[in-house]
Amino acid sequence: MLSTVNGATDVYLILGDPVEQVRAPESFNLIFATLGMNAVLVPVHVPAANVRDFVHAAFSARNIKGAFLTIPHKSLVMDMLDECSELARLAGAVNAVRCDAQGRLVGDLFDGEGLVDSLNGFGVAYAGRRVLIIGAGGAAAAIAASLVSPTSQVRAGAPAEVALFDPTPGKAAALAARLDGVARAQGARVAAADSADPAGFDVIVNASPLGLQPDDPLPCDVSRMAPQAALVDILMKNQPTPVVRAARALGRVAHPGFEMMIRQGALYLEFFGLHEAAQAVRQDAGFIRRRIYPAALHGEMPA
Repeated sequence: MLSTVNGATDVYLILGDPVEQVRAPESFNLIFATLGMNAVLVPVHVPAANVRDFVHAAFSARNIKGAFLTIPHKSLVMDMLDECSELARLAGAVNAVRCDAQGRLVGDLFDGEGLVDSLNGFGVAYAGRRVLIIGAGGAAAAIAASLVSPTSQVRAGAPAEVALFDPTPGKAAALAARLDGVARAQGARVAAADSADPAGFDVIVNASPLGLQPDDPLPCDVSRMAPQAALVDILMKNQPTPVVRAARALGRVAHPGFEMMIRQGALYLEFFGLHEAAQAVRQDAGFIRRRIYPAALHGEMPA
């Protein structure tokens, strides 16, 4: 973070309920400091019932340049927006909002792009394969949308199938219904799964909160994973999480979710008009990885 925050500092906010788990301030304040930018990203704990009023009030301040959104706000602000990307509209969620020169609220979504690009970086094949996403919230919607939408900037082909499991009745089915038409135009399909059983899937993504608390059950039974299958847990805390450790103990490929956040960094910066910073991060994100990855995992960092 900047050693001095002053009256000329550009302020960005990350809104969530809760916010204790967020890693974006650590990442983006490092970017701002490393690149000599007079900017700061501040976490703000905003109850879900108040987020709409807060967003309206926040953007009346001229030095607030943008807002990041995390659980559960990604879908709650959609009807406030004057404009959003096709990918965000498909997923029904945004994780970034800015106010343009005409005073219009503009939103976009980068979670899915970060996850799909991380699969590219890990060498995990998903085109033509079967993908199971555990969870059907904002992050899961973003990931599924990026996997099947032709508007994705990073996707290297569509999966044959994306299955969604969520314990909340009807939640996965509603998301699948919204995405399946677009998927079928790409030769894929999206459907709700009856369980989180990973058997028969090539890629398993934990996009649920299971693993945040020490007494959480594993999101799936990793002993049911096929030998060639790969798992990614997108949680930013407690990595490697119990499910990552359990999968690795059985010799399965399992990755922590840090790359999902790191690889969407340049997209956030571009969205907020910070084009030189975005280019710098695209050229070398190693300084971010060295901060975000625990020391025990430094050997796993992509080049």
